[in-house]
Amino acid sequence: MSDYIISTDSTYDMPDDFRQENALLVHPLYYTIGGSVYGGAQDMNIKEFYDRLRRGEVARTMASNLAEVTEKFRSVLSQGKDILHIGFSSALSSSYQNAVIAAEELKEEFPEQTIRCVDSLCASMGQGLLVASAIQKQKEGLCLEELAQWLETNRLHLCHQFTVDDLHFLQRGGRISKSVAILGTMIQVKPVLHVDNEGRLVPLKNVRGRKKALVTLIEHMAEQIDGYENRTVFLSHGDCEEDAKFVGRLVSERFGITDIRYNYVSPTIGAHSGPGTVALFFFGKER
Repeated sequence: MSDYIISTDSTYDMPDDFRQENALLVHPLYYTIGGSVYGGAQDMNIKEFYDRLRRGEVARTMASNLAEVTEKFRSVLSQGKDILHIGFSSALSSSYQNAVIAAEELKEEFPEQTIRCVDSLCASMGQGLLVASAIQKQKEGLCLEELAQWLETNRLHLCHQFTVDDLHFLQRGGRISKSVAILGTMIQVKPVLHVDNEGRLVPLKNVRGRKKALVTLIEHMAEQIDGYENRTVFLSHGDCEEDAKFVGRLVSERFGITDIRYNYVSPTIGAHSGPGTVALFFFGKER
């Protein structure tokens, strides 16, 4: 069985020690704020990023760099290893397509090696949970093609539930109109959204008040989790750890799940969802 490594994009939102422990190949996505480019080795402190958003600065995001992706793939292939790439949702970025292009370009140079690209149709720690599950399956002995098939079979069972605190970030991204953002802010409407089967961010419902929005994440989880065992649940947040831990406590109380992993929503996604985002990820019967 050919040796292979797992590759993904930085939008999987896992801590760096997770990357190191699992020998992951991670491709950075970049963003600009205040006229400077950040991402990868030149990233800024995540709390500073969210503080700058709160002060009204606008961050603009970019996909992965095709030349960098190609070179990283080449480095692995030159060691005689194959690659299974689990990409950031193609509905949200061209990064997945960049990986596909890089894989195609390297075919002639490495005819005996394989790069298999799978569109996760996931974002943030939803992508992270899918990657973590893939790593476990790899350790259990699945070959590259078996694992790729497992991912394609199970990716639509990776449920994403999230809410945002500031509607104006959704408005800037074209998710809602300016008038809806202004009115919703005035009457304290908080949207609950999810990632659909096409990998897009779409609204589920609107509720009144922050606490109700957080509780609604759990209500939707209860509808979806039936029949699926989740020993671990992931929660990402836009610099609002206490709100994320409030949701985590509700998960533990209602479902008996005690292994809950927390991390920040990365700048690539946080630029569009804003400070105060709380996102819950788990396996369920449908998205």
